[in-house]
Formats: sequence, C-alpha cells, structure tokens
Amino acid sequence: MRIVNDIAVALATYLEEDIADVAISLSPPPRPEMGDVAFPCFRLAKRFRKSPQDIANDLKICFETDERDETAELLTKIERIETVSGYLNFFIKRDYLALSILRESMEGGDRPGASREGEGKTVIVEYSSPNIAKPFHVGHGFSTFLGESIANLYEYGGYDVERFNHLGDYGTQFGKLIVAWKLWGDPNALETSPIEELTRIYVKFHEVAEVEPVLEDDARAAFGRLEQGGKEEFALWKHFRDVSLMEFNRIYDRLGIRFDNTNGESFYSPMIPAVVDELKAKDLLVESEGAQVVDLEEFNLNPCLILKSDGSTIYASRDIASILYRKRAYDFDRNIYVVGIPQKNHFNQVFAVVEKMGFPYPESNIHVAFGTVKFADGAFSTRTGNVIILEDLLNTSVAKTRAIIETNNPTMESSEIDEIAERIGVGAVRYTFLRNGRERDIVFSWEDVLDFDGESAPYLLYTVTRCASIERKAPDRLLERAERISDDELGLLVSDDEQELLKEVWRFPQSVATARESHEPSIMMRQVMTIARCFNAFYHNAQILRAESEALGAARLVLSRAVGRTISAGLRIAGIEPVEKM
Repeated sequence: MRIVNDIAVALATYLEEDIADVAISLSPPPRPEMGDVAFPCFRLAKRFRKSPQDIANDLKICFETDERDETAELLTKIERIETVSGYLNFFIKRDYLALSILRESMEGGDRPGASREGEGKTVIVEYSSPNIAKPFHVGHGFSTFLGESIANLYEYGGYDVERFNHLGDYGTQFGKLIVAWKLWGDPNALETSPIEELTRIYVKFHEVAEVEPVLEDDARAAFGRLEQGGKEEFALWKHFRDVSLMEFNRIYDRLGIRFDNTNGESFYSPMIPAVVDELKAKDLLVESEGAQVVDLEEFNLNPCLILKSDGSTIYASRDIASILYRKRAYDFDRNIYVVGIPQKNHFNQVFAVVEKMGFPYPESNIHVAFGTVKFADGAFSTRTGNVIILEDLLNTSVAKTRAIIETNNPTMESSEIDEIAERIGVGAVRYTFLRNGRERDIVFSWEDVLDFDGESAPYLLYTVTRCASIERKAPDRLLERAERISDDELGLLVSDDEQELLKEVWRFPQSVATARESHEPSIMMRQVMTIARCFNAFYHNAQILRAESEALGAARLVLSRAVGRTISAGLRIAGIEPVEKM
C-alpha cells in the first residue's frame, strides 16, 4: 500500500538509511489496538545509544514537527502515531485504509500480490521424482504437491521456473527387474497395469533370491551389461521406463501438473567420469577402504562417497553431476530439491562437495525437506499391501466428497456432481499436504480432510462459492454501482468487522512473499484460511445486498469480490482450482 512506502520514505530520511532497509522492518502489529503499521526501534539502540522507547519517541516528534509538504500530506491519512515498548505505531484513517486496500486489490485482479521481483532469474524446482517400475505412493504425493506449490510461488514472483522431475531410473534394481522379467514377466499385464506387473516381478525376485542367491549375481551381471550398452538390456530398461512414465503422466494429468524436464539418474550417469576427473584434478578425492571419498570434516559432515570400491557410482555422484550440468545449461539463481527429511545428510554432503569444488554461490542449492504421512486409524485400503498408493487416496477422497454433495444437492445433475467432487476431493488432499509446516508429519483423518466447516479445502472452496453466490444474487443496479465505485463510497467500510477483513486481505501479498522465501506454502495457506474465517464472520454480522444504503452495499460487494479473488489466488498457488458452486 502506498502509505506504507510513504512512511518508509519519511523514516529513511530521519534515520539517514536506505528506504528498502526501513521498509522491510515495517509490518502490521499482532493486534488491531496496536495500530496498522509498526516500526520496531530495537536495532537502532546501539547506533543512537538510546533505549528503543526513547528512539521511538524521537521519531514521533520528527513526524509531528516535519514541515515538508509531503509529510503534511502523509499525516492527513494518519489518525495518530503512538509509541509503545520500543515500537512506533501508526494508526491509518479507516476510510483511507479501506479505499487503498480495495483499489490495490482491484488493480491486482486475479493475481493479488503478484510481483516481478524475480524477473530475469531462473529457478529450478525438482520434485515428485518417483522411481521407475515402482508405485506412485503418498510420499511422492507430498513431494509433488509441495514442489508444485513452491514452483507456483516463484512464478507468482516473476521468476522463470523450470520444473524438474528427477526420475529414479537407474541402479542395480534394474538388473533385478531385467532378470525377473525374463523369468516371470507377463507382456499383457505390463501393458494393462505396468506398475503392478513390474512390482509383482520385483517382489517375486526377492522372494526367490532368498532361496536361490545366484539370482543376485545374475542381476549384477544384467546391470553391468546395461551400463555397457547391451542392446537387449537397454531395450527392456527403456520399455520399463516408458510404460512407467505413461502411468505417472496419467496421474500428473489428473493433478494438472506438467514438467519441463524429466531427466532421471540415467541422464547424469555418463557425466560422472568428468566429475571424478575434476575432483582428482583438485586433489579432493581420498581413498578409504578401497573407495573414493571427499573429506568433509570442515563442514562437520561424514566423508561423501563418490566411487565404491568396485568403481561403481552412487546417488551422490549423480547429484553432483546434475548440479554442475544444471548450472551450465540454465545458469540458475536457485536450484531447489523438494525431497524428504531423511535425505538431509545426503544433500548437505553433496552441497558441501560442490562448494569445495569452487561452485559459485553454493547457497543457491537448496534442500526443501518434508515429513511423512500417517493415517489416524492406522490403516488404509490400498491395492499393494503396506504401500499407500496416491491414486487410491485421491479416489477415496473424491468418492467421499461425491456422497456429501449428492446428499446436500439431490437435484444436481450427476455429471455436475462428478466434476465438482473431483475438484473438491483432489483439492482436499492437496490442502492437507500443505496446510501445516512441511517438516511436520501429516496425520490423515477423513473427518478433518473433508470437514466443510473446519480447516480444510472444502471450507475455503465453500467461501469462494459464497462470494460467487453473492455476485449472482446482486441486482444489476448494485453491480453497476460497484463497477464505478468512488473513493468516498469505499471509505464507508469503517466498522470493526470490515476493517479486520480488509487488513487480512492486505496481509495476503506479504504471506505469499514470506512463503516463497521460506519455501513454506503453509504460511500463505494459513493467511488464506484467516481471510475465509474473517469473511464468514463478517457475512453473518453484516448485510451486503440489503445494506443500510446502496452506496454501502456496493462497497461491501467490492470487498466480497476482493475476498473471492484473494482466496482463489491462494488456492491456485496451492494447485487447487476453485469451483462456482457446491
């Protein structure tokens, strides 16, 4: 809002500081009675050799005695300035606050708070990353939903985002699959249910290998031939990869997710010799029990294994190669890995190795960790035993949602119910993965996930439909007045409920920026939920279409539109598409 910038300019003048440094310190106080904008003075105590409270008092006097025209104009928009416990608190006049927030919202349109801060900068976000020939389970779902939301947050900030799906398509397990396929594979089953068939033969390999250990030797030999470019082995590996990708893409299509790059481990494997040569040239490789490692003692980390004693490579080798390749190919500003908490040590080691190699700005490589998924009742129906298939979770959510909608809307067309249930059911699952801090474990409870009155996607979606319903029911005269609303009319929104709701809408852009910088979509999701709660309280306490005057009704309709746009924007960043009715 313009007035915040004006306050920052004035403070910067008094303090002889950069405007940006002052602006970053300005924020809404935690409680309305403390004002609308607060400036903490604690960091200035050492510089001025005064208490924060005395500094705040001095700054207040600066505002009150400043005779410049721009300061006089600024003070016409401020009700009062107070100092409390080292804070300088500004109380903005309610009518000006209302018209400023709503004009800003109207200017932002469907993308409130979107910025161009990242213009000209490329960000790579690697997420999802399922393993070829293995089920797409809820753990991949966590990475997928979290990664997509982070990618959307960066795009919202004007960054050029490259979405990477680093497929697990290499390693000794493919030797096992090749052997298992030759012994027990069913071509028809592979075409109809590829993941199930590949999982079946993989499981059978391990069962049989318990009594016939020679199979392990056969598998190592098969993988060796694959590494050497064996035609039969390569053809099988490629077919397994292709049919698995077809299955994964069906899920991605359902979720509305697309990737710019699906290079898996196999893509980076040929680059490892060059990495090893560079490590040797920089005298970073150390022999340890026949293996080649990079010592990371100065980082308080265990040595990073680069080559095993038999000369074979591991994940770390390929990840190092991928970082170097991505920097060459994309010159990224940030290279983000959305991978579970158990891989923290792995990425710490990989990032430390590239730093020792002289990689520029090593801090641009970022591991965004996340927790695990649990179920409140300890059980969940799934097709593959203990592995929770993401698609089963989505289907269950959609089915439960459909039953609720059908009960509440007995006259709605079946096709319409199907479409709404799909959006709400899938959205409900996505929201559950994003609503809390990402490193917290998720405890899945259908009562919470599909609670239309609780902290859930259905509640947020219902709020959006409520805003849409108000718009549909509004008479033409009120709609026309809202379209040409004046500043004086917007300034009518001065009640406590209206002001509280306005301020929550105002806080959305900052929640987006904070969520992006911390890679924590839950910050934005909590703000969206706060807006929804605040709006519904306002809706129950105030008349919109039957307000005391037509001017006030038009202003409240504009506020309702701002709420609908803002919540919808937050939902879309989370990958959840709003619905018109429920």
